[in-house]
Amino acid sequence: MIDWSAFLIVALVSWVAALCIVTAYSFGVRLLAVARDEDSNTSVNKFGAYLCFGVCGVIVLFGVVLIVPQLSRAILGA
Repeated sequence: MIDWSAFLIVALVSWVAALCIVTAYSFGVRLLAVARDEDSNTSVNKFGAYLCFGVCGVIVLFGVVLIVPQLSRAILGA
């Protein structure tokens, strides 16, 4: 029998994580594009872009930790 509530939770978390990754990556690309403008503060925009890309990496790494059982046990103790 399928546990529909657990299935719904997994589907919802997957959608939210995908939305967060896409949003952070889009902001990062946009900030890098704005950093090339003449009238912008280049260092602040580049820092924000790299921060957004770092957030994407952290989300992906956390997903890998949750998927791989050995990493879950070693890092999260679950």
